Amino acid sequence: MIHHYSFQNLLKNLTRRQVLQASLGAGVSFLLPTLEARATEKRGKERPKSLIVLWMAGGPSQFESWDPHPSSAVGETVNKIKTSVPGLEISELLPQMAEQMQNVSLIRSMVSKEGDHERGTYYAQTGYRPDPSVVHPSVTALISKHLANDQVEIPQHISLASGDGFVVPRGGFLGAEHDAFRVFDPGRNVRNMKASVEDTRQSRRLEGLNVVSKSFQQRRPIQSAETLHQSVIDKALMMMSSEQLKAFSLDDESKETVEKYGDSRFGRGCLVARRLVEQGVRAVQVVLPGFDTHVNNLELQSNLFRTLDPAYATLIADLKQRDLFDSTIVLCMGEFGRTPRVNPLQGRDHWPVGYSCVLGGGGLQTGHVIGATDPQAAPEQNQNVIETTPPESPITIPDLYATILKTMGLNPHEEIQSPIGRPFQLSEGTAIEQLLPEYLL
Repeated sequence: MIHHYSFQNLLKNLTRRQVLQASLGAGVSFLLPTLEARATEKRGKERPKSLIVLWMAGGPSQFESWDPHPSSAVGETVNKIKTSVPGLEISELLPQMAEQMQNVSLIRSMVSKEGDHERGTYYAQTGYRPDPSVVHPSVTALISKHLANDQVEIPQHISLASGDGFVVPRGGFLGAEHDAFRVFDPGRNVRNMKASVEDTRQSRRLEGLNVVSKSFQQRRPIQSAETLHQSVIDKALMMMSSEQLKAFSLDDESKETVEKYGDSRFGRGCLVARRLVEQGVRAVQVVLPGFDTHVNNLELQSNLFRTLDPAYATLIADLKQRDLFDSTIVLCMGEFGRTPRVNPLQGRDHWPVGYSCVLGGGGLQTGHVIGATDPQAAPEQNQNVIETTPPESPITIPDLYATILKTMGLNPHEEIQSPIGRPFQLSEGTAIEQLLPEYLL
């Protein structure tokens, strides 16, 4: 029995879901509007949320990063180190992230239905498997469209340090205007953002272009609308004259800050990503390529995770220091993982069942570890068993994106239509309740 707690004190120690259940059972449903009003008020006061995706292109190895098994039959791999979450150990290649694990959650049981790079990337970025009859928008494109900020004069869907075309998130049936704006060498320059002639000559050029554009629009209105010609020009000119363009530059960042992130394309990309969300950009991808290690896996993956570690950890610390972490979800993932078995070339092959991803920020619950893998459970004489054993508590890509969308204030099951009227949900998954902000439970 509880003798010394008032009913109000008891409510403070219960989750919102428990309060709802208790209030209904006890006939105190008059409390419900107050609780809902508080949740709505909290959401209303929050800074609009952004998403940063750290994209590990090629398929990062879970064994050399977030799910090491040094004592099991998975070939040569790395040792484990302790983290800021009691009982959680990750790769020795990630010492700075080990200190930040209390601020994120780790999923070790991601499952995908695609084991090819291009198809796997499509599925992992959209939540839908490739379909020849439709091109689905990436989740980042959906977010930039549905949470567009009218005060932002630069693109709100950006890909930094991107390489291969299929790695760059697309607008799909939303239209090419929702494709990510690509910056190949972040922090160094953004091409063609300054006029090559003096202002007077630039004005004359634009006047001449305007005459040609109006003539084309009058004679070919349908073609003019399809090309988005005038829209692209208007946005480009606004961007060229905007103070927010400085977010792409690191000129006002100290050398010490750049070195903390790592003076690499990826490290500078993470720093630019922080600067972009400060301006209100909704969705940013930063690409770290090279994870397709069919040969010499341990050395290549080790080098890549040494690049990831300072950039990722500093990004989290920087967002927290600037009071941006609660409004910015940071997701680190690739299209799939790598096999438990090492091949004859000392590489690991594609592995879409039982790999890892990390996410945090935006109000998501932190310090959780979801799922588990046990590659040692397979007898050494029957390595094929490893390749068919499912992970504990599998999480699908649609589930992951339903969680992110809901946390960002969108309804994952909202229907949108393709240009031919075909209905699609923002996500077909189910949000992971264990990770949702408390007021969404």
